[in-house]
Amino acid sequence: MAASLRRLSGFIGRAAVRGLVSKSQSIRSGIIRNRSTQALTQAVLNVPETKVTTLENGLRVASEDSGLLTCTVGLWIDAGSRYENQMNNGTAHFLEHMAFKGTKNRSQLDLELEIENMGAHLNAYTSREQTVYYAKAFSKDLPRAVEILADIIQNSTLGEAEIERERGVILREMQEVETNLQEVVFDYLHATAYHSTALGRTILGPTENIKSINRNDLVEYITTHYKGPRIVLAAAGGVSHDELQDLAKFHFGNLPSIYDGETLPSCSFTGSEIRVRDDKMPLAHIAVAVEAVGWSHPDTIPLMVANTLIGNWDRSFGSGVNLSSKLAQLTCHGNLCHSFQSFNTCYTDTGLWGLYMVCEPNTVEDMMHFVQREWIRLCTSVTENEVARAKNLLKTNMLLQLDGSTPICEDIGRQMLCYNRRIPLPELEARIDLISAETIREVCTKYIYNKSPAVAAVGPIGELPNYDRIRSGMYWLRE
Repeated sequence: MAASLRRLSGFIGRAAVRGLVSKSQSIRSGIIRNRSTQALTQAVLNVPETKVTTLENGLRVASEDSGLLTCTVGLWIDAGSRYENQMNNGTAHFLEHMAFKGTKNRSQLDLELEIENMGAHLNAYTSREQTVYYAKAFSKDLPRAVEILADIIQNSTLGEAEIERERGVILREMQEVETNLQEVVFDYLHATAYHSTALGRTILGPTENIKSINRNDLVEYITTHYKGPRIVLAAAGGVSHDELQDLAKFHFGNLPSIYDGETLPSCSFTGSEIRVRDDKMPLAHIAVAVEAVGWSHPDTIPLMVANTLIGNWDRSFGSGVNLSSKLAQLTCHGNLCHSFQSFNTCYTDTGLWGLYMVCEPNTVEDMMHFVQREWIRLCTSVTENEVARAKNLLKTNMLLQLDGSTPICEDIGRQMLCYNRRIPLPELEARIDLISAETIREVCTKYIYNKSPAVAAVGPIGELPNYDRIRSGMYWLRE
């Protein structure tokens, strides 16, 4: 495949220099492209199979063996800040911090030394719907890595001294997050879009909760949510599925299979806004979004293509006026912002589709106008050529994101929780290929046209149109 791609790349380069291609050369180029496409398709089809097994207690084991000398293995748990209430918001993230502070079998020092001596890496993160613990190690150390993961989620001591120490760490982390304006704006966006619901709360939780969370809160969260049916043991790299399955039975076979409190908290979207004006800040940070759909909804793929059509841009890019994104062309030509990025954030039953931008105070109004104009254009007049480019870019980005055992392992774990299966790349590619310009216009009209958006803005935002004007821009635009 690599040789075919190199030949194709060389052919395209020479053709571009010549500028003219005869009929016979066109036929030959078509043959080369077809062969390259076949080679690429064959490579995708040759991706190792994702094997899945379910234990008696409901825990799922999923792996992809690519024969590497290293591997990534982790636990993907269907439990995040969405499963918290107002009183214990922040517990999932606090618990993630406590996982590496010692177990009944290992002190914190023992754990750190063991990981370091293995040449391994241990990490964790918490999102609104998932908590993840994972390790990167040599393939030969897979059994030890799984045993350590089992130890930290089942035997953490959650000592009072360690809890107090981590309380201070998390409070400092919250201060650091407050300096990251993109995270601040996205937290505000969730707070206004999902007002007074679980998705509207932050992952870290409010300061008063962090100061009051105790050992009983952490233990209760584990006993409520860390159950077999809500956990996926995923692995990628040099892993044997049979070995991983045996390890899962040995280390996780005793996890409970029945659990209470599993109902997904309902979260309704509200078109609304949060504005925090501070004219002393140099730049305005603004996010605007409409309600989209959850992971498994049929409209997810078209919205991903629409998201790719809008694209992203910042001043460090070498070009703008020549990019395929119309908004990037307008932004670069008019010097409308420092950067923008479109996003399509999915949850189980809802999502946010929108755009985040960083602007000079005097360009905020124009930038908002052109963003909404592009959104309406997706609903009314996007072309087949634009959609074809976006589909190719989306497929390329998806493949590039699966470079290495860790992103592949993350993809396996997330998809198992979201879809209860790993979607094969050929199937995903086929679903993207089915999308046409008409599909984009229909789907964008359904979710964008005449909808009430959620808006979050921080900084010198005096020129940001009021909410009624932004709302009117979702179906009418000034010329």
